[in-house]
Amino acid sequence: MTSYDATYANVTLDPRANVYFDGGCVSHTFHLADGTRKSAGVVFPGSFEFGTGEPEVMDLNAGRCRVLLPGAEEWVEHGAGDSFAVPGDASFSIEVLETLGYVCHYG
Repeated sequence: MTSYDATYANVTLDPRANVYFDGGCVSHTFHLADGTRKSAGVVFPGSFEFGTGEPEVMDLNAGRCRVLLPGAEEWVEHGAGDSFAVPGDASFSIEVLETLGYVCHYG
């Protein structure tokens, strides 16, 4: 099983939605039994800039996007099955070409 089609057992789900960019991105935070925090959600087509508080890895399970990571000079296209990492205390730009489904791993 690859990370983008993983399932998670024994989770605690925060039922409050995280809504960003007037509904352009919606996610839910969940915690694994070992205390690990993750979020799962969707980002709708558009251009956005996200900030990070800690390092993140985004696993894409649907859709297609272009990402400009901190310090990079070129956009990189990603799709379902891809992952990309973002350092903590940084920001990155994303252009969503097809609605993204994702799981974000923190820390």
